[in-house]
Amino acid sequence: MGRSIVRLKDIADKTGFSTNTVSLALRESPRIPEQTRTLIRQAASELNYLPNQIAKSLVSRETRTIGLVLTDITNPTLTRVAQAIEVALSERGYGTLFATSNNTLSEEMRAIAMFRSRQVDGMLIYPTSHRKLDHIRPLRQANYPIVLLVGDPDAGIDAVCMDERRGAYKASRHLIDMGHRQIGIIDSSNPLGNLEKREGYQQALAEAGIAADPDFAVDPRGHSVQRGFWAMDQLMAGPRRPSAVFAANDSLALGALRWCQSHGVRVPEDVAIAGFDNIEFAEFAGVPLTSVNYAVETVTRMAVDRLMRLISAGDVLPEPRVTQIDPDLVVRESTRPAR
Repeated sequence: MGRSIVRLKDIADKTGFSTNTVSLALRESPRIPEQTRTLIRQAASELNYLPNQIAKSLVSRETRTIGLVLTDITNPTLTRVAQAIEVALSERGYGTLFATSNNTLSEEMRAIAMFRSRQVDGMLIYPTSHRKLDHIRPLRQANYPIVLLVGDPDAGIDAVCMDERRGAYKASRHLIDMGHRQIGIIDSSNPLGNLEKREGYQQALAEAGIAADPDFAVDPRGHSVQRGFWAMDQLMAGPRRPSAVFAANDSLALGALRWCQSHGVRVPEDVAIAGFDNIEFAEFAGVPLTSVNYAVETVTRMAVDRLMRLISAGDVLPEPRVTQIDPDLVVRESTRPAR
């Protein structure tokens, strides 16, 4: 048998006050004397009273919850972002609902529909595809608060994100400045249309007068350390081996590093490796990894601030704004000048 629900009337019966007085007291109304509020709070606690959030949301049109859609919960950077967002929202009195698309557009659409059915006050979304946003754009056009955590300046949707194109450019430029001319890339985002890192890599090569070699580009078909190991095997099995490799995230870079250690290839003497995200494991790898830093605290703070601004705007939202944060490159022992 289910537990009976404690109502305001039960507290009123216990204390002798009216239900209206009890309601005002539990909302800390200054119209009720502090001594009365204390008595009513104590009675509510003794009865294990829980506020009816559904009823409150019907009155206020707010549920005080935010939906967060991630692409991959196993990604260390996204895990850190999710934790930071939950803390930041909690400080503002909001709860966080989580969903994962597993890099599948249909799952992302299902998660968004689920959050809408739960009537969350707004959403923070890592879109599976940075350019396939037709299922999100109409929500923003209907004044629904949404902030993307990967942004396309022309999407017509608010976003706060790292400038991935700029970060990949910096990592590739660093390898070029080290004297490398044969630079491989391990990047799985191309089939999803997430071209920013590939474009940053290609821009750095083009500026240095280096032709992009298709033999030096491998799609690891995933984002894990294991996929990075497999991709490095593909890169190094060709007729010409790269002297340096840029991996689109640190998990892939760690897999590439592990392949080198397993096959007697010295890093950075025989091949330099640079990653992206600057996860904790990058600094403490067997050979500490050079990596583009993902500024978790900055992205989190600015994204939550923007979402709160949209929520407080009411029925007419301000024009969409995309904020791209210029990332820093953290140089460690996995890159050094080419021989």
